[in-house]
Amino acid sequence: MEGWLYSPALVVQQNLCSEGKDKGERVKGMEKKRIETFEDLKVWQKCIDLVKVIYLITKEGEFSRDFGLRDQLRRASVSIPTNIAEGFERYSRKEYLNFLNIAKGSAGEVRSLLRVALEVSYLEQQTYVQLSSQAMELSRMLSNQIQAINQSPK
Repeated sequence: MEGWLYSPALVVQQNLCSEGKDKGERVKGMEKKRIETFEDLKVWQKCIDLVKVIYLITKEGEFSRDFGLRDQLRRASVSIPTNIAEGFERYSRKEYLNFLNIAKGSAGEVRSLLRVALEVSYLEQQTYVQLSSQAMELSRMLSNQIQAINQSPK
């Protein structure tokens, strides 16, 4: 399966960024690597990057004065990595999947709120496209993870 596979109970495949082969086994351009903490998850790291950008953008201009939209967008963006982390720390696969689904829903909420911000001229088109694309990538990564866990042996 193409994409990233994340689970505390699974050995995952992660694209190699360096030539270091001291951990795991190289398989067709991939390396098997055990994920030990949620901070090791590429999807979680990318979520944190999106949260940082959203916080920076929402502290400027008119956006900073629209407390409702600003706060809801911030909460929705923080919800994505937070639910990944909470699910990862749970003991059951079912709970982990539930939290991944919640995180995926929050990624959709972020995209919707970004569209609202664009429509009321709080965001430039280019910024909207960049942030919406990041949120869509996270949604795809979460979807791949959910499918991988559902298809893996129990």
